[in-house]
Amino acid sequence: MADDRLDIIIFGATGYTGKYVVKNVTHMCKEQKMKFGVSGRRQKALETVVKEFASDIENVPIILADVKDEESLKKMTKQARVLINCCGPYTLYGEPVVKACIATRTHYVDVTGEEQFMVEMQLEYNEAAKEAGIYVVSACGFECVPSDLGIVFTQEKFGGEVNDVEVYMKMWSTSTDNKGPYLNYGTWESAIYILAYADKLQKLRNKLYPTKLPELTPKLKSRSIVHQSDVSKGWSVPLWYNPDRPLALRTQRFFYENYKERPAQVQYYGTIGSFFNLMMLAIGGLILLLMAHIACGRKLLLKYPSLFTFGLITHENPDPELWKSTQFSVTIKARGWTEKLAEPTDKHTNPPNKTVITRVSGVSPAYEATSVMAILSAITILNEAGKMPDNGGVLTPGAAFGKTSLVEQLNKHNIKFEVISSTVK
Repeated sequence: MADDRLDIIIFGATGYTGKYVVKNVTHMCKEQKMKFGVSGRRQKALETVVKEFASDIENVPIILADVKDEESLKKMTKQARVLINCCGPYTLYGEPVVKACIATRTHYVDVTGEEQFMVEMQLEYNEAAKEAGIYVVSACGFECVPSDLGIVFTQEKFGGEVNDVEVYMKMWSTSTDNKGPYLNYGTWESAIYILAYADKLQKLRNKLYPTKLPELTPKLKSRSIVHQSDVSKGWSVPLWYNPDRPLALRTQRFFYENYKERPAQVQYYGTIGSFFNLMMLAIGGLILLLMAHIACGRKLLLKYPSLFTFGLITHENPDPELWKSTQFSVTIKARGWTEKLAEPTDKHTNPPNKTVITRVSGVSPAYEATSVMAILSAITILNEAGKMPDNGGVLTPGAAFGKTSLVEQLNKHNIKFEVISSTVK
């Protein structure tokens, strides 16, 4: 890549998440002695973002680009070594940006949780990205870095061979004043499209992986629909439409196919402290799922978010102060054996005899922590490409960064990865 390129460009810098990225990239690039620029459709809006968050940095380049203008995208991407794409929903707007990055040999990261988009990009552009020598890494935010890298971290710390992991995600607020919208409209819009295209996912998964993995034993079965776990206080339910589990399984398959490591079986759950709140979320989720599958239902959901979320999501942006009191934990319970067999598909003669519990935790998961994760992902590509696989490709965060120091860097930025306990029978 040309030496005169900017290290990082944030595309969609005027959006709600984009502004968080600009705010945090300002001091993080200072630490790394890197240069960044911002991009989007509106000059004045971009100037306002720079003035608000990067006023102490001289000459932050502003590049105009529009997802509907292919040449403008190429003009933008060829000025960056890594692009952080904050322009969603990615199912609607992501592919042209990926294509432009490949055409101009520019690394790409984003913060999407839209599985359809991620699988389609791997199907369509993995080989092209390898040929261009660039990395395309989606889901570099709260979805799905804590769970995906958390599982990889757990496997590294296990000291043996992991058979299965159960992941429990929990969020809670320490504030008693939770008035106003909680999520921004862009997050809501992406969620609607995740539900709308859920029926297409299995066909895409089968196309991506036509050959099944060997059957591993003992088989990890899903727990009951509502249960209480010994590692996550509250009431837990399977998160069927969450992208974390399928993405983690893609990472595990990558390690099996590329490094001959035993792929961990994965189940993923969400935990709510109150049984009443769990029931309300379940009823609301069912209504959203049914409506999102119908065109007129999607229109209503997108037009009246406040009505269907009881004011938790509106067309107005949430108060950043609200998220400062929000904490998250992703607790991972791994079971397996103290000894590692020669081949990943060799069968152990004894039942699992070791359990390791780890946790990933932090604050403000949806925007503050997400922006930090995305920026550190981009910086890791710039600093540690030699530790990343295949000299390019469309990869999951775990596959891309599993052998790098990203977990260590996240720890330094208050996203904590830790081992809680390790027991042997």
